[in-house]
Amino acid sequence: MDLTLDNITHRYGDMTVLEDVSLRIPAGGILCIVGPSGCGKSTLLRLLGGLEQPDQGQVLQSGTPPEGCLNPLTFVFQDFALLPWRTVEGNITLVLEDHGIGRARAAAIVDDVLARTKLSDFKRALPRQLSGGMKQRVAIARALAVNPAVLLLDEPLSALDAQTRELLMDDLIDLWQRAAFTGVYVTHNLAEAVRLGHRIAVLSRRPGRIREVFEVDIPLAERRIGDPRLEALQSQLWTLMKDEAMAADQELLDV
Repeated sequence: MDLTLDNITHRYGDMTVLEDVSLRIPAGGILCIVGPSGCGKSTLLRLLGGLEQPDQGQVLQSGTPPEGCLNPLTFVFQDFALLPWRTVEGNITLVLEDHGIGRARAAAIVDDVLARTKLSDFKRALPRQLSGGMKQRVAIARALAVNPAVLLLDEPLSALDAQTRELLMDDLIDLWQRAAFTGVYVTHNLAEAVRLGHRIAVLSRRPGRIREVFEVDIPLAERRIGDPRLEALQSQLWTLMKDEAMAADQELLDV
């Protein structure tokens, strides 16, 4: 399923957050969205997911969701959003409970996503027993359980330490290589963007507009820390963003 942002403008009161944003998100790849603080990255994701409606323009869907899709647009959030009184298994089955799925099929789905996210041995654990990285794996497994057409990831690794981020990026790449999914990945971390994105959209400072979209033709399997091609692209992104990032930072400090 493809998504298209068609001349999107969105405001909060008198403040225009996004202005005249047009962008196509084709099926089967990961689009990373980067830009200065406060430029509307997360707002754009909420518009894509239907949590908010644009003041102008429209979000278009084309094509059909994959077979067995229970929720076409599914979020993974920064703060994990796990229920502390439910086990890992219970947090995942939560998203299946309103779909009329039989117990045996639900159990098979849970076992499958646990295996894909390396959580099979933690099925009965409670969130308080898990590290931050493990909690985010649960959140990803829960999202995969509904077999979404598009996975919407809102800075999913920003609360994790550097080593855990690297491990989770490896996991996301592995998941995509085994079963390619469509992802829209919002991040302030340019290293994440060049590591994970098939395309990278750069937003301007508020009101956010599309400044440039980069195509990254390096296969995900070849992307490694220290790869000069990735470092060159990261430098190019920062050069494009630096002045506006500094201005946005000062703007936020002045509020």
